[in-house]
Amino acid sequence: MDGGVPVPAKSTYFLARWLFLRGLALVFAVAFLSYFVQVDGLVGSRGILPIAEFLARVRAATGRAEIAELPTLCWFAASDASLHAQCIAGLLISTALFLGYAPRACLVLLWALYLSLAVAGQDFLWFQWDALLLETALFAIPFAPGRWTPDLAREQPPSAASLLLLRWLLFRLMFASGVVKLTSGDPSWGFSDLSALTFHWWSQPLPTVFGWYAAQMPLSLQRASCAVMYAIEIGFPWLAFGTRRMRRIACAGLVFLQLVIALTGNYGFFNLLSIVLCVALLDDALLARLVPRALAERAQAPRDLRRAPLALRIAGLALAGFAVLFTGAKLLENVGLVDEIPGALVSIDACVAPCRSLSDYGLFRVMTKQRREIEIQGSDDGVEWKPYPFRWKPGDVERPPAWCAPHMPRLDWQMWFAALAPAQRSRWLAPLVDRLLEGSPDVLDLFAANPFAVRPPRAVRAVLYDYRFTSGEEHAATGAWWKRTELGTFLPPRFRR
Repeated sequence: MDGGVPVPAKSTYFLARWLFLRGLALVFAVAFLSYFVQVDGLVGSRGILPIAEFLARVRAATGRAEIAELPTLCWFAASDASLHAQCIAGLLISTALFLGYAPRACLVLLWALYLSLAVAGQDFLWFQWDALLLETALFAIPFAPGRWTPDLAREQPPSAASLLLLRWLLFRLMFASGVVKLTSGDPSWGFSDLSALTFHWWSQPLPTVFGWYAAQMPLSLQRASCAVMYAIEIGFPWLAFGTRRMRRIACAGLVFLQLVIALTGNYGFFNLLSIVLCVALLDDALLARLVPRALAERAQAPRDLRRAPLALRIAGLALAGFAVLFTGAKLLENVGLVDEIPGALVSIDACVAPCRSLSDYGLFRVMTKQRREIEIQGSDDGVEWKPYPFRWKPGDVERPPAWCAPHMPRLDWQMWFAALAPAQRSRWLAPLVDRLLEGSPDVLDLFAANPFAVRPPRAVRAVLYDYRFTSGEEHAATGAWWKRTELGTFLPPRFRR
């Protein structure tokens, strides 16, 4: 007993599942809402990469709708209204999942809707956490209760196979993130150096103001932080398959790491989703002490426990075994422990790839040691150039790094990637400039302000800068958070037709 609430000696997961599904519903709601407020400017009819035009080109090139390769509802309706409807439907279904109604059906629909929008998002929705959200939803379907109405006291326990899949996903995410750094060949990640974080705080896509303070730490502390990160990313995931105490330790360490990452950088809903996955490491023995007493009592209420039919249990174990085998082989290839996966699995990978739900993970395999920033500028006379300020990415050196998570500003993130390669590598960059020359209100809404409010400029160009965090002394003297140096033209002027 604990304050009058019975604490089970044997591990049960009614509360863990209850919290996990509500956390996942919250992540989905955030993801759909974040996308909704920028979808018009990204892929709407007046956006940077209109989905209707993209699908029309695919159909013209192939003579058919490539639904198997590009699974999106936009094949049937690619209007702005369709994109809005899919986002709103996602929000409504997320709410139903949060309230506990038809959780399995909700997860199937959420998975399908987010996959549809991810495909429609093209370059702007191809991040690891988009794939992670889809894979989490897929593995959560068998984990969820089969009831249509919420009643915690009458739910059947989750199967061991479904719980294993969620823990295996968390293991792959964290373990791969640590090992790929060591196998990448980047000396700053090596144990003899451990200097990678001295670059990371300011070179990551969207640092926060706390990232600036972290960058001021002495080198010895930076290296120690890197070593601790390795211990958590590579060591702690193994505890996910251990005893109750070991799983609690793993949960504490992994959540701590995610909170530090979230404090110093903006990664959309990634950190929140990773923390939700950590809930699968806990059982009711701990959670009964943390949740309201009435909820804990309903979780421990006597119930008529029924085993699923044998054929269904065998099928579930077979599917779980295949998922572990397949993703395990991809994990070994991803971290460089095998050269390539077997040929049969390559064929399977090609078949399931369009669903984006059995993916590889591993952030910052090679540390970016320079920060290139692209400033988009417009002009009426070719002499005076005015910048288009972004909402979140660095621009004005005196503006402190902003905090926008769990919102995911897709254009700001893509600008970071664009600066790492020649302009021709970013197929969306020239269309972005063209939309600014047209004065597209949907695209302009992606920026913090419009320097040409009366009419669009005659010309738009992109200039490349080198950015660095200021030191503590420089910030105290100037008030600037960044210092920058112009490197030259990134995209030559394009003129209004």
